[in-house]
Parts: sequence; C-alpha cells; structure tokens
Amino acid sequence: MPELYEFVPLYGDIHNHCGISYGHGSLADALANARERLDFVSITGHAHWPDMPKAIPRRKKTIEYHLTGFAKLKAGWSAMMDELRQKNEEGEFVVFPAFEVHFCATGDRNILYKDLAGEILYPSDLKDLNDQLRALRISGFDTLAQPHHIAYKKGTRGLDWTSFDPEFAPVVELLSMHGCSERSDNTHPFLHDMGPSDWEGTVQYGLSQGIVFGVTGGTDHHSAHPGSYGHGLTGLWAESCAREAIWSALYNRRTWAMTGDKIQLRFLLNDQPMGSIVPSEGPREMKIEVQAGGAIDCIDIIKNNRLLHRVSECDLVPMPEKKTVHTKLFLEVGWGPKDQMYQWQVEFGISDGLVLAVEPRFRGKQVVSPLDAKGGEKIFHTSRVIETDETWVRYVTETEGNPNTFTNASQGMCLDVQMPRDASVYAILNGQRMEWPLMDLIKGARSGLIDGLGSNAWRLNQAPLPHELNAQVEFTDPSGENGDHYYVRVRQRNDQWAWSSPIFCRD
Repeated sequence: MPELYEFVPLYGDIHNHCGISYGHGSLADALANARERLDFVSITGHAHWPDMPKAIPRRKKTIEYHLTGFAKLKAGWSAMMDELRQKNEEGEFVVFPAFEVHFCATGDRNILYKDLAGEILYPSDLKDLNDQLRALRISGFDTLAQPHHIAYKKGTRGLDWTSFDPEFAPVVELLSMHGCSERSDNTHPFLHDMGPSDWEGTVQYGLSQGIVFGVTGGTDHHSAHPGSYGHGLTGLWAESCAREAIWSALYNRRTWAMTGDKIQLRFLLNDQPMGSIVPSEGPREMKIEVQAGGAIDCIDIIKNNRLLHRVSECDLVPMPEKKTVHTKLFLEVGWGPKDQMYQWQVEFGISDGLVLAVEPRFRGKQVVSPLDAKGGEKIFHTSRVIETDETWVRYVTETEGNPNTFTNASQGMCLDVQMPRDASVYAILNGQRMEWPLMDLIKGARSGLIDGLGSNAWRLNQAPLPHELNAQVEFTDPSGENGDHYYVRVRQRNDQWAWSSPIFCRD
C-alpha cells in the first residue's frame, strides 16, 4: 500500500437511474452526463421487489410502473452491458454494472458488480440476496450491496440496522435526492411521498449500535444525470483511477459524502485514514485537510454522535497577500420564466493567470419517479463542456425558471484559478460580454439579467480568499474508550456539505 498522501481523490455516483428501467433518458445520455464531472459511475436499474405491498387503489400506479420497469431492465440487460463495456475507459472513467432491489422489511439495496459482467438477481429476501452474493464471490464475481435512503421508517424501505451485514455492505448512502440520513435533524430533510425520516434509520443510529461502515453520497436521480449537482456525490481516496483501486477504496471505507461541490476531505486519526479501525488505547491525534469548493463556514469533529470540536470561519487565519490569488470562480445561469427552456452558449474565463481545473456543476432534471416527469422530454444530455484553454472554458447548457423560491434549477461552472490580483474575470453569455475586476468579486457576488426584469439571469458568486478555501486542522483527544468513533463534517457558506466516513476505535 502506498503512503497515505499518495492516494488520489476520485469522485463518483454509484446510485442513479435512467430509462433502462422506470427512469427517464437514455443510457447514452446518462453516461455522457456522468463523463462531464465523474471519475467512476454505476447506472442503476430497478430490478425486483419481493415484498411489494398489496395493490390497494392509492398504490396502483406505483406498482404498475415498478413492474413495467423491472421487465424493461430484464429485457434490455444484455444490450445495457454491451453499452457499458463500450463507454468504460479503464483508468479514466470506470463504469460498474448495477441493479436495485427494494425490500420493505430491511431496506433497499443497490448491487454493484466489480467487473463488467453479471446478471440480475431475484432474491426472496435480504438473507437470500446475501447467500447469492456469497456464492458469486466464491465463483469469482465480486459484488457490493449498498443500503440507500436509509433513514425512512423501518418496514417502509428504510434500513433495518439489525439486518446490516458488512460482508457486502462496506458503505451506506448518507445523502441523496431523498434527503440526508446523518441524524434526526439535518440539512436536506426527507420530503418525498415515501414519508419522513426516522432516527432508527440514520447513520448516527447505526454508529450508536457499534456497527462499522463508511458513507457515500448518491443522487438517486431518475433522469439520466449521475452526479447531478446538489443531489449527492461520493469521494474516495484510491491508489489510482483503476477499477481494482476504486473497489478497494470502497471496501476499505476510504470514502466521503458530499452534496454537490467537490470538497476534497482528508481525515486521519493516528495517521490512519477515514474508514479505519484503530487501537483504542492512547491519545487520538487527528489531522484534517479540507480543500473546499466554496468559502468554509465550519469544520466539525463528531465523537460518538456529539460535537467534540468545531473550527469556524473566524478560526481560519488569513494568508499574507501575494501578487497572485488562488480562488474558485463560480458562475450560475438560469432564472427567468417557469416552464420555459432557455439555451445558453457561454465562455467563462480570466484575463490573466491559469485555470487549474474546470468543475462543471450541471444539474439534471428534477425527477425522482416516473410520475414527476413532463411529457415530451427526450434529450437529457443538454449541458456539456465544448472546449477548454489555459484561461477559459466554453460550454452549452439549458435552463428553465426555478419551480419555486426554494429550489435552485440553475446550471453552474466552477473554475479553480491562480490569477494576478489586478486581473479580471469575464463571461460571454449568448454574445453579451460582462467583465469584473477580481478584487470586486472578492468583496461580493455580481449578477444581472439578460433582458431586464423577468428575463433569464446570471450570477457570479463571491470569490473566496485562499484561507477560506483551504484548511488544515490538528486536534488531539487525550483519551477515550473502546468502541469510540469519530467523523468529520464540513459546511460551506453556500450550504454545500461533506461528511467523512467514521474512524473506529476498537481493541
């Protein structure tokens, strides 16, 4: 194994849907959207529901689309596997086949195959699923069965922690479009018609039972957009972007969950990475490194489900001024009339300096079941990077007005830049050029409308200073007990979050 700091951060989504079952959009669009911002992905097909509730009138439509989707996945599985093999790029963009099985009693699982091979399984219950997975592993086909949207009420597709088996479930999904399952009081509450969250399904409840697991974020998106911005994202530390390395990182729980921004989070306890099991004796020396996607609000160390230590933005020490500034520039476009599509052609860049990285923050259509979709939607890969240079990016996207005053439907682009303090930032939006001095953007955001009041609009967010984006925290807990656990939670001022997998103290 390499030294800890030789691992590389990778970003992916291992739980999302498209039209291969009862979602929307083509598999080709799903893979193309994933390629815009992810290093690894699984496209999940809905496959089976052995304990489906009785077909009373209010459930009729739901049961119908599930059964139709299951049959569609079964009929198209072979063609799907062929397309996954064609689009997979080992070492660059790694694709894992996957399907989902619903369980009312024990909670849903999405099953990933390690390699680009395998068939759909039709277990009678979770025990039968695990027996089949065990037999596959013995025969050389390794799998992973991730519990997801875990905080629903037990018995209604939430996770029954007494059924949890880490043999095939090294990680659980902490966040998705369904909501956040960290604890009882969360950002992103459960608002789907499946019901609210329940304490006994949460991550913190599982930790309180002494269970060892890591965490991920997944979109659970149903309109062909893995990695849809703001709906869930997984980070992991791997030796490389190779299939074996990614699989090893998942099973060793070197993972963290994010809402949307690519927040690079490293958490070590006694020099062991997140997900580790470490001896309980002696002091616990913690090191945390955050390279954020926006200005940091706070970094929390959670011990045994309670806040142990907080670093707030007032603890982040400003750096001496230099001739150049390392910052992140985040441009959003959208707004305008509801239910009216608007096409954007954008060039976004800087007058001087260097673009270090381009991070698309594209959102998919807001669909979580077939009943949410609008008729006539055919193309789901509508946002794409066209060309990049050392100082700019060109891309196309489409937006429609925000559906309400709480749901952001804009499309975004983030540039990680190193640029002189006296340089400027510009955007060319459908031929209209806007330009601002960097120092003005450090003071605050700028916005505008394309054609006056009620028209489509843009916003260039405030540019964080280097110390607001990058933090190193060292903290020592002088003693503790066997069975303690720690994890790290990061919140940015723009309400984007990240959570590390826990580290467990066990003798």
